[in-house]
Amino acid sequence: MRPLPRFCVALLPLLLLASCQSEQVVKFAGPTMGSSYTISYVAGNARQRAELQQGVEAILAEIDQAVSTYRPDSALARFNAAAPGCMPMPPVAIALATHAQALAHDSEGAFDITLLPVVDAWGFGPKAANQPGTAWTAPDDETLAALRPLIGMQHLRIEGDALCKDAAIQIDFNSIAAGYAVDRIADYLRLRGIEHFLIDVTGEMRGEGQKPGNTPWRIGIEAPLEDTRQAQKIIPLTGQSISSSGDYRQYREVDGQRQSHLIDPRSLHPVTHRLASATVVAPSAMQADGLSTLLMVLGPERGLEYAEAHNIAALFISRGADGFETRVSRPFAARYPSEE
Repeated sequence: MRPLPRFCVALLPLLLLASCQSEQVVKFAGPTMGSSYTISYVAGNARQRAELQQGVEAILAEIDQAVSTYRPDSALARFNAAAPGCMPMPPVAIALATHAQALAHDSEGAFDITLLPVVDAWGFGPKAANQPGTAWTAPDDETLAALRPLIGMQHLRIEGDALCKDAAIQIDFNSIAAGYAVDRIADYLRLRGIEHFLIDVTGEMRGEGQKPGNTPWRIGIEAPLEDTRQAQKIIPLTGQSISSSGDYRQYREVDGQRQSHLIDPRSLHPVTHRLASATVVAPSAMQADGLSTLLMVLGPERGLEYAEAHNIAALFISRGADGFETRVSRPFAARYPSEE
């Protein structure tokens, strides 16, 4: 499943290990969702690796078959192409839609999975990706007004194992699907008896247990720089998930103005605020994934207010007159009280 251009992955796993430990960190990786995944886990030997990788890739393939917007044979592609009505959908799609509805309600519409036609209209969606080299022009007000009746979570409902729509909406789950995949993989590893692991699916991460030597998994939150990768802050990750969203590498210049690929569902236009990246630490990766997207849409001031009101551990990096400015929510400051 190739996702819409992600809100640039901004997390750096730090896996430096002492070579004298009897246990070792075993790793395997592969392509997924237009990017990659990496699984790191602690074991006395690597004999499980091939079997675990097969299980992980089966989960990723299941998600891809269910909700890819780039595969014409996916369940979601069939739903998007269908006329208004109800269609039975796989459990993956129902779980994602349920979470998306809750987040849309809590954010008063700032999070919306029905934006696919608008994202395509602005040249950031799968339509543009499938037509490389095609000249792009910004949609005018008339075009966006024509799309407005096809946008909105009020047009989507869940009835048992079916998704229903009362308008010709098209949905995508790219803002939460990778996080969902991390949660599914974490459940799988626990069932296989793996207690200490770090999962990374397209930059959405979860850490559990510890590395050899009883040291925590450590994650670098990347500074929002276009050409280099540098950690702005390093935090431990144990029993939590983390997601960063940003627009500092996915944008275009139009008439000298920076145009983000992040679309505000309320205006149907790209966001224009100063926020360069938002990082969320949450109990589940799907929560962190969706919330980091939502906070990027809300911007630095409203995003911080939302994080404070909803007890979200969040870090915001904004563009200022003299460089980047960092702010954190109270829950983030309580969890990570000192700069590292």
